[in-house]
Formats: sequence, structure tokens, C-alpha cells
Amino acid sequence: MPGKCEVNKAGRVAEKCAAGQVVAMPLRLDRAFLRVSGPDAIAFLDNLLTQDVTKLNDASVLYSALLTPQGKVVADMFLWAENDKPAPSVLIECDPSRSAELLRRLNLYRLRAKVSIEDVTAGMSAFYSAEPFAADTADPRLPGTTLGFREFGTIDAPLTGEGDAVIEHNRLALGVPDLARDAAPEEVFAGEALLEELNGVAFDKGCFVGQENVSRMKRRATTRKKFCPIVFEGEAIAYGSPVLAVEAEIGSVRTGAAGRAMALVRLDRALDAASEGKPLTAAGRSVRLDPPSWLILPPRAGEPD
Repeated sequence: MPGKCEVNKAGRVAEKCAAGQVVAMPLRLDRAFLRVSGPDAIAFLDNLLTQDVTKLNDASVLYSALLTPQGKVVADMFLWAENDKPAPSVLIECDPSRSAELLRRLNLYRLRAKVSIEDVTAGMSAFYSAEPFAADTADPRLPGTTLGFREFGTIDAPLTGEGDAVIEHNRLALGVPDLARDAAPEEVFAGEALLEELNGVAFDKGCFVGQENVSRMKRRATTRKKFCPIVFEGEAIAYGSPVLAVEAEIGSVRTGAAGRAMALVRLDRALDAASEGKPLTAAGRSVRLDPPSWLILPPRAGEPD
């Protein structure tokens, strides 16, 4: 892979080196790409996805998801505007394990929409860097540049796994779930998946698939179970290990590493247990919640919603 790459505003990661310009070395990620193009591309996706796709041209990239009609996550994704195409065109960047089902569902919803939907993974690459690499497209899930910089392009760079490892380390440290690994398809609701906290849902837009359930849960503040980091001593805890408050199961461990993991847990019960001095355990080890400052916690007993 080239050591220095220029990213231009229209074509993203360009195939020429930035002569004399010192920029960060981006790392290639293992990602899949779908392209939705045609006169109805923006309206088609806006009617389906959780984000306001009409804002994509101004934002360059958006974080979004496709839900079931019941409001559970089918797949999360990044949406990229392809402004250099003759017709409206949007690139959907998603985890490879979710791309086939996402493609199938988009085609089911297409009906009479004037759009073309295709898998273009073979011709595209996704890139990440903690520092700007000539482009300044910050990951949109958290404010500023907390989650680094992302881009897409056509450079034929080797897929070493280094970029995915760096992102894995960073997102665990920040408490950001990887919905393709931390949850099964259609397991978690949008609120449980932290789509609100991670700038993945527009509550001020019109209808989208699953919108009624998402709006109801937000309005009633009924999301009690969410992803939250836990910390502990020692090696990684096995995926799926129950999280217990004394003897009551209140969640389960998901992806993690030594000393830290993501857990899908009933936060109200975990917080109550902590306030009452009751231990939380997983796999026979003491654990504690380590919620990031941006995580929206459920209201406690006696507190207003």
C-alpha cells in the first residue's frame, strides 16, 4: 500500500501519491460496499433508513441502520455521497457478514423506485486513520475526531487486518459496540444498539422502517437494556457469559479483550445493584460498569423520565 495517499473531495482516496505532502498512512478495513444509484436513490434510502439521507450531500458521510418493522437492527452502515456520478448515487459501507442480507432486503423494498442496487465490494476499499490523511472525513458516530477518520476509494491495497485491529481497540476503549459482532441479526432494538447516542437516527425526519417503535421507546424512555462497557481483572471473558447481579442474570458479555468488554445488559438493574452494594459478576469474576459520558442511562426509581 502506498505510504502517502491523497484524498480529494470528489474522488476520495486517489491513486496518486501526495508529492512532498506529509499525511497519515491510512489502513485498509475489511468492509463491503453496496451502491444505490438512480433518480430516486436519495428518497428510496430516506424512506427506509434511520438517518436523514437528504442531508448526505452536506455531511459527506452518515451513520445509519436498516431496521425490521418491529424496530430491530438488520444492519448498521456508513452512507457515502458519490457526488462525481451523473445520477444520484450513494455508497453503503457495511460489515461483510451483513451485506448479502442487506442487499436482499433493499431489493425487496425497491418495487417501482427508479434505482439500481449492486454489490461493488470487489472494486472498492475502506480506509481508516487516527489522524487526517489529506481528507478530513471524521467518523460521524461521536463528536469531533474521537473515532478517527474514514474514507473509501479504489486503491488495491493489501488487507492485513491491522486497520480492523486498531478500530477494535479504539472502539472498545470508547464503549462503542460493533453491531455485526456484538449482536446477532435482528437481536437488538435501535435504542439498545445506541443508535441515538452514536448519531445514527434522525427523530425529526419522516417515516422509516421501524420508526413507530423507535419513536415510542424514546418518548416513553423505556430502553432499559443497552450496550455498555464492563471492566474486570485478568484475561478476556468468554463471549456470551452471563452477567449476574448476585444470582439474577441481567445481561451477557459480548466482544472484549483483557480487562474490558462490551456487555448487553439491563442498565437499570445493574445500576440499582451497584447502588445497593451488590456485586456484579461474569464467568465467576467481579465486573463493574464503565459507561462512557455520552451514554444515555435509564431513569432510576424515583427520578423523572
